[in-house]
Amino acid sequence: MQEMAERTEAVVHFFENLQRSELSRLGQIYAPQARFRDPFNEVQGVAQIEAIFQHMYRSLEQPHFYVTERVMQGRQCFLVWDFRFRFQRFSPAQWQTVHGSSHLRFDDQGLVEYHRDYWDAAQELYEKLPAVGSLMRWLRRQAMR
Repeated sequence: MQEMAERTEAVVHFFENLQRSELSRLGQIYAPQARFRDPFNEVQGVAQIEAIFQHMYRSLEQPHFYVTERVMQGRQCFLVWDFRFRFQRFSPAQWQTVHGSSHLRFDDQGLVEYHRDYWDAAQELYEKLPAVGSLMRWLRRQAMR
């Protein structure tokens, strides 16, 4: 159990301190055939996971993860996080925050073999975009009637 707690903390430290120049170290965190899924992607393998993070750095300014909670059980953990960034093209001076969580499962070597992110793309992202945001907020209000 102590080993998984240490491994979880290593993963948290890695993501909270992630820089574009560190992406080549993803193989120290993920198993070679790890699966990753979020609201926009579903990939397998370290190279494809790295491509997602490369895209993040090309699209956003100063992206950072802040883990606020962690729950561990056996060889898996659940992390609650805030993701802060600025859009490059839309209101680049304004900081944005996405609230989400990740379910991670570790293999026998303590590497992440499964990583699934959960967050509401409509509320946390689309509603913050200029033209799309107005439509998404209107749709949400209509659905709540």
